[in-house]
Amino acid sequence: MNIHGHSTVKELRRTREGRIVAGVCSGAAEFIGIDANILRIGLAVATFFGGLGVGIYAVAWLLIPEETKRTSIVQDLIGKQKSDPRSTWHQAQSYWDQGVQNVRKEWGPRDQAPSSPAPAPQQPAARPASPVDEPPTTV
Repeated sequence: MNIHGHSTVKELRRTREGRIVAGVCSGAAEFIGIDANILRIGLAVATFFGGLGVGIYAVAWLLIPEETKRTSIVQDLIGKQKSDPRSTWHQAQSYWDQGVQNVRKEWGPRDQAPSSPAPAPQQPAARPASPVDEPPTTV
């Protein structure tokens, strides 16, 4: 912290100043210390060669927080899912917990093998002979 109480650590944030679409290039350029137009040109070139630039920009937009917020869009969505008891997040967690409990019941205490021996592997059933399997006969 400096004498004004502000953090002196550089943080990657989407900026409002110099923003054209979502502030990804301007924020990344400010973080790296280069001109934002260089990043924009690089992403435009990457977009023409396979569309990679659009994908990189979209992922960065979702993962990099805005300069006025502490969390990104993805972090906000995950936080909403965790706070809603009816969400898919909680349903998946309850299924996971039930599965872990079932495994613990089956295996008993940790690091012990099950009490019943594993079933012996079964031999595959013999298939009936077909006319194709018989050797050719001479006439």
